[in-house]
Amino acid sequence: MVATRKQLIVDDGVLISYTVFEGSEPAAVILHGLAGSSREFLPTARALAGRSVVLIDQRGHGESTRRPMDTSRAAYVSDVARVIESETSEPVIVIGQSMGAHTAMLLAAGRPDLVRALVMLEGDQGSGTVEEHRALGHFFRSWNVPFASRSEAAAELGDGPLERAWVEDLEETADGLVPRFDADVMQATIEAVGEPRWHEWESIDVPTLVVYADGGMFTECQKSAFVSQGRRVRRVDLSGASHDAHLDAHEQWAEALRTFIDAQ
Repeated sequence: MVATRKQLIVDDGVLISYTVFEGSEPAAVILHGLAGSSREFLPTARALAGRSVVLIDQRGHGESTRRPMDTSRAAYVSDVARVIESETSEPVIVIGQSMGAHTAMLLAAGRPDLVRALVMLEGDQGSGTVEEHRALGHFFRSWNVPFASRSEAAAELGDGPLERAWVEDLEETADGLVPRFDADVMQATIEAVGEPRWHEWESIDVPTLVVYADGGMFTECQKSAFVSQGRRVRRVDLSGASHDAHLDAHEQWAEALRTFIDAQ
């Protein structure tokens, strides 16, 4: 697959970094979760070989602007819309995980002219408590950075699929290895994601795949309520998988994604 790394400056001066894989349209535009980056979805892009794929580092993440002033949901959605308008000639299949699924959902609701199908992995209309969001910010602030080495980072963070992704994505600086995000930006972002957006979800009228993991972050009650309020929704459940199923249940995830996309 031929990949090209690109950058785009959006209206508020934020730099959005993304990778384009050449292939046939409609393109698949993939959005990572909170505190992640597009790097996590390189295996997913490879699983869609032959199709145009765009992997975006959302603002505050990866190689995009680290400390944007605006962390609103509208800003995140606008960034993705700008990339789509720059890179494609027809509506896309937008795919997101967790926070990225929320961004994808709002894009499909607000810019239906850009979206022909929607895929949400471990996402919902927006949920979580103030206490949970603060705890997440506290967790990121607790990291003993900079790390002297990736092995030191792995010893502190752990050896799960998500933790390995964090370690692999650490940025090298003169002082050592640091995450490609700031804790306060992550907290502000997830607080905005937490606002329920039922109206937007219920308005979406494109084919939609909602993928949940049996070991994910949502209860069965939450999953059922969300799916039942959608219009053209197909649900797939992954077994032996976590909230980051694209990492620890990749083959199941890729198969569900390819099946859905092929049907479009």
